[in-house]
This record gives sequence, C-alpha cells and structure tokens, in this order.
Amino acid sequence: MNVLRLCGYLCAALLLLLGASSLSSISQAAESDQPAKATFAGGCFWCMEEAFESVPGVLSVTSGYTGGHLPQPSYAQVSAGQTGHAEAVEVLYDPARVSYTKLLEVFWHNIDPITPNAQFCDRGSQYRSAIFSHNGEQQKLAEESKQALLDSKRFNAPIVTQLVMASTFYAAEEYHQGYYKKNPLRYKFYKYNCGRAQRLAELWGKS
Repeated sequence: MNVLRLCGYLCAALLLLLGASSLSSISQAAESDQPAKATFAGGCFWCMEEAFESVPGVLSVTSGYTGGHLPQPSYAQVSAGQTGHAEAVEVLYDPARVSYTKLLEVFWHNIDPITPNAQFCDRGSQYRSAIFSHNGEQQKLAEESKQALLDSKRFNAPIVTQLVMASTFYAAEEYHQGYYKKNPLRYKFYKYNCGRAQRLAELWGKS
C-alpha cells in the first residue's frame, strides 16, 4: 500500500513538472512573438517616420522626444533646445520579419552621421543623430554597425552619431504623428527645402 501511494505521489509530481515545462515553453513562445522596440534620432521625426514605416516587418512608428532631462516635454520646449531631448522615433517591429541589423542599415542611410548637433537644415542638439539601445545586444549591434562604417572609410570626417542607452521616450503631440501622410504637400515642401534628399544622395548615393 505504501509503495502504491509512493508511486502515486511520484506520478503526480512528474505531471506537475511536465505541466510547468509546457507552460514555460508556451510562455517563451509567446515572448518570442512579442514586438521588439528600437529608438532612433535622425533630425526631423516626420522624415524618420516615413523612412521606417516603409520597412516590411515594422509594425508602428511613433514620433517623440528622448535623451533629455525634462519630463513630458512639449514640441515648443524641445525645439527651443533647452530640454536635452532629441526628436526621435520609437519603432515597434516583428523580429521574425525584420532584424535590428536591418533597422540600423535603414537608420544610417537616412541620416547625416558626420554633422554634429544638426541634421540637414535643422540645427541644434535637439536634431542630433543617435541610436538609443534598449539592451546589450542592440548596443553591441549598433557599435558594430558604426565600426563597419568607419572601416569602410566612406567619410572623410568623424562619425558623430551618438550610441547611448535608451531612456524614457515621450510621444510627441498627435498632430506630429504620421505628419507626412496627413500633410503631404507641406511635408514635401519642407523636406525639399531642407535639402534632406540632396544631402543623403551626396552621402550615400542616389540609390
């Protein structure tokens, strides 16, 4: 009788362990299906939205502010250059469809990495270029991508794009979200007059 009872206990414990293992596997699978997050600053966030939203596997792009010291900053405050924040975009993406390495490639080819505290016609630290890493792996890949550019000797000037860990991201006002789609004529006028496309072609080639 004691042997049978012991077997019963052992079988119950085994079932519990198997159940826990299954739950763990399910949890890990669910986590792998979760969107990943990337944050980049490349001058005008309207333009960075347009660049990233065209990438297959990108789920959403939010314009906002990060890297500074003022909580809940407004566009006017950031534009004045006194908050330490940069205009930036927060990118949610599906890692099964697009890699962080690919997002880094898109980022580099849509910025001027050799002009400090400015991007095209926009001047000031609020328009600096930066990669805000969310974990050690992103930081490692960002550093490798920067080193690859340095090794390529593409530029005759230092790469000044910041590589820093991500801090609190504040979404910009609603009228900024998707601005290039909501106001296409004004957006195209701004982008052309800012010389963004012309400078990118000069830096990276027309492709």
